[in-house]
Amino acid sequence: MGKKGKKGSETPCAETFEPLPFEGKTPATIVLLLRSLEEDILAKACEAIHMFAEKGDENKVSLLGLGALEPLCQLIAHMNQLVRRKAFMALGIMANNDVVRIALKKMDVIPSIIDKLSPEENIVVHEFATLCLASLSVEFVCKAQIFDNKGLPPLIRLLSSPDPDVMMNSLETIFNLVQDHQSRLAMHELGGIPPLLDLLKSEFPVIQQMALKTLQNVTVDKESCNTLREEQGFEKLMDILSNTELKDLHAEALRVVVNCLNDSESLQVIHKGGGLMRLMEFVLTPNMPEIQSNAVECIARVAQSSENRKLLHEENVETVLVELLSVGDVSVNTAACKAVFAMSFHLASKDSFRDLGGISEVVRLLSNDSLVLREAATRALSNLTHSNQLNAFAVYEAEGHEILVQQLYGNCPSTVANSAATLGNMAGQEVIRCSILSHGVIQALVEPLKSTDTQVLVNATLCLAVMACDKEARAQLLLAGGLPPLVNLLRTDEKEVFHNACLAINACSSDVPAAVEMCKFGALEMLQQINQSATQRSSFSRLAMISLLNSNLSVKYSLTGHLASTDIISDGFYDVGKPPAGQRIRTLKELSEQPVNEQRPIIVVNTAKAETVREVRQSNQSETDTSNKGGSRTTRKKKDDDKQKEEDQTETLKGKSWKMMDDVFLQVLLKDAKEYIMPLSDEREQCAALARLVSEAMGGAVEMEKLHEVPWLLHLSELKFLLQSNVVPIGLINRGIYCHRALLFKCLADRIGMSCTLVRGEYNRAWNEVLLFNGNPSRNERSSKPCRYIVDLMHQPGSLLKANSAAALQYQTL
Repeated sequence: MGKKGKKGSETPCAETFEPLPFEGKTPATIVLLLRSLEEDILAKACEAIHMFAEKGDENKVSLLGLGALEPLCQLIAHMNQLVRRKAFMALGIMANNDVVRIALKKMDVIPSIIDKLSPEENIVVHEFATLCLASLSVEFVCKAQIFDNKGLPPLIRLLSSPDPDVMMNSLETIFNLVQDHQSRLAMHELGGIPPLLDLLKSEFPVIQQMALKTLQNVTVDKESCNTLREEQGFEKLMDILSNTELKDLHAEALRVVVNCLNDSESLQVIHKGGGLMRLMEFVLTPNMPEIQSNAVECIARVAQSSENRKLLHEENVETVLVELLSVGDVSVNTAACKAVFAMSFHLASKDSFRDLGGISEVVRLLSNDSLVLREAATRALSNLTHSNQLNAFAVYEAEGHEILVQQLYGNCPSTVANSAATLGNMAGQEVIRCSILSHGVIQALVEPLKSTDTQVLVNATLCLAVMACDKEARAQLLLAGGLPPLVNLLRTDEKEVFHNACLAINACSSDVPAAVEMCKFGALEMLQQINQSATQRSSFSRLAMISLLNSNLSVKYSLTGHLASTDIISDGFYDVGKPPAGQRIRTLKELSEQPVNEQRPIIVVNTAKAETVREVRQSNQSETDTSNKGGSRTTRKKKDDDKQKEEDQTETLKGKSWKMMDDVFLQVLLKDAKEYIMPLSDEREQCAALARLVSEAMGGAVEMEKLHEVPWLLHLSELKFLLQSNVVPIGLINRGIYCHRALLFKCLADRIGMSCTLVRGEYNRAWNEVLLFNGNPSRNERSSKPCRYIVDLMHQPGSLLKANSAAALQYQTL
């Protein structure tokens, strides 16, 4: 059977189908048609997708999932104009969806879109192409691609398109682009300012508003400001502001005006052209409060620069602002207060506001119901009174301080902070400070001291520091419970708050009760820790600690072990010994309330009442005589009536509870010192005589080798048991060693005007150091410089041991 031969080559059929009606019912089918080779089908498929996508975001995401995005991105470059237009319409609608936009930015479609912005292209293509770019330009990557593919020039050109949608989409894209510096510069270089200014005349408010927002970003750069000024942009902005029908545009227009006026050079040029005068006239336009307030806010922003403030002052802006303070509109008053605050940085303006009666007007506004207005008014007053005593007095004359004290109770942190600052500024004058105190400012400041707002704390503590220079203020603060929150501020991390708190503590420390109270709340321990830190300590913390110690000598001696000759011991002083590290030193009241323990007694200094002195003096004198015969009070025997008298005295002391005990024995010693030692003319004789008096009162001289035989510990324990207290008056101690004698010597020396120090050493050692001139004072043989001596109160009472000598060192150490 033979093979079959090959068929001849087939030729394509020249016949075509008749037009076939087709109906697609599912999105998937329509998406498939996007890959058709027939232009008519492509156009109809794109149109169907456009209509489907317009119905909602869900449909747009559905089309994305069916793969419609890729063919659409290809079809926008199709040769057929109808297909191209329909594809752009579909793509533009889909690009409005966030999910689609994210997918679209990965497809490198931006060059194709920009390519179709040419003048030859259909206006519908322009509309939807710019719509795509407006959606994509919110993404940083897409903004960079639009700029790199030279998309800005065609977009600027399309700002003049006859189609408002094309204008709006192009404008929105440009607005997004000019957020970046390079696009702002390019916008100016490509001549984009004039087209933007032309859009201010658009009949569509949305286009006008977007044009103003774009101008606001563009005019951040000086060159763009200059171009806007050259193109009469300032006048066009003023026309908008003058039109009440365009009030929705006023806020944006004013922001552009501020950019124009912030630059001093531009302000000068605008001023020469009469623009500034026009703005001032515009501010005073009657019956237009909305425009007035916007314009005054513009002046407030302009006044941020010192050069601008000077120019505004030359134009008598203060007169305008004072007039606006009396306008019966809250928004205008608020804006005027803001401008007053800004202008008050100019010294001459401060005086002008006072001379024009502006301060009393601002004070009047403090009583307004508007919280925003009260905040602006207090802020203006804080600046008006800063470093200006005449303005402070003007506020006082207007009775503003009374209202400001009440503002401290408010809930607005800014108002509270501003009120505290103003009151602090005013308190520098005593007559004003006294009046402020009489209206309860201290009580009002307590709550702000607990605030969490930094500025409130800064101003409240500074105000308190100024107020506390008055004794009455310190007493009020103690009663009002203001010391605990003040001390607590030492824990703050805010440097300025900490510094002001230290200043306030320094001022409050002038009163001993306040100083004791602050120590009770741990102020000293915190300051000690801070001053030991190389990073935290400062001159403020050192000042606060020194002031606290100087007003609380008991704590100072306990912590430092040293009292200077200028530290005068007074009634209430107590020696608690050296405390363990980090332990708070308790008050005398707290120590008195503790049950009797085995620890060292607390030695307290307090003189007796005058009427009880004579009786005890007679008893003590008889004991002293016996002591002189026997050489020591430790060996004398008391008669039954003497013993009963001492027990009666201790019972009196016990009856005082926690309050300081009267020490009649100390009063007797003090009386002797004043009668027999004070009249001595020679300082050496005074020192020696006082040393002998102290030694005799504390048991007399003790040989170095027999020091361990002195039963001072037993004696103090007996006193504690007898008194049923850990606190022992120093006058009751008649068997004392170094630490007791040195304290008694310092106490008596301070009372008779003899200068000496008190230093605590180790192992119950303590000594007094005095400064004495060498030579005979009666023969004027004194040396030019005094020498330091240690006073011997133990072994050879009255001997003066030259400081740093072997004898002195032996006395000071074990």
